[in-house]
Amino acid sequence: MIQIQLSERQEKIIDIVKANEPITSENIAKTLKLTRGTLRPDLAILTMSGILDARPKVGYFYTGKTTFSFISEKIQGIKVAERKSVPIIVDEQTSIYDGIVTMFLEDTSTIFVTSDGYLSGVVSRKDFLKNAIGGLNLNKTPIAVIMTRMPNIIVTTSEESIFEAAVKLIEHEIDSLPVVEVVSLDKDNKAYKVVGRITKTTITRLFVELGNNE
Repeated sequence: MIQIQLSERQEKIIDIVKANEPITSENIAKTLKLTRGTLRPDLAILTMSGILDARPKVGYFYTGKTTFSFISEKIQGIKVAERKSVPIIVDEQTSIYDGIVTMFLEDTSTIFVTSDGYLSGVVSRKDFLKNAIGGLNLNKTPIAVIMTRMPNIIVTTSEESIFEAAVKLIEHEIDSLPVVEVVSLDKDNKAYKVVGRITKTTITRLFVELGNNE
């Protein structure tokens, strides 16, 4: 997990607020024998991170939140729509050979397969490797033969949080999720239109940004 590293002075400020809340910035400064101006950046960091709460003419309160809970709230507040990237898609009739070429040209670990414009399968590097070794005619065999088919595909939607998407990646031990829109074909049937993807790299990049306070 990513942790925001607090300075020794910031930790002391938290302890002072815990013991004396509500307490003004002036009294915090007096306790630490520092000026209010010196403490202003520290108090800004602690309030923006949600660890302290400031109320005008009252003072500072300790919220009980930790740096971990701040990051958790941040991640749960980010929607998949904000972080999705362009999906790599091929049709079911694409040959395994062309699928392999596409995977390497696009530098991706997962390809989404569609039929009539709707999600029908997923193929990973492991699928390609296993079947290449197995002796299939890669140029003549369609990718549909080796793909994982619906309904055995884990998906996410633009409305879900990036946290929910990350949980799915970990729980199902997969590298990528198709971001889909649900389309009603008729009263009893629905299909998925692929509109993006979320990968482990997506999650890693987000954690790095949070770690850098971006």
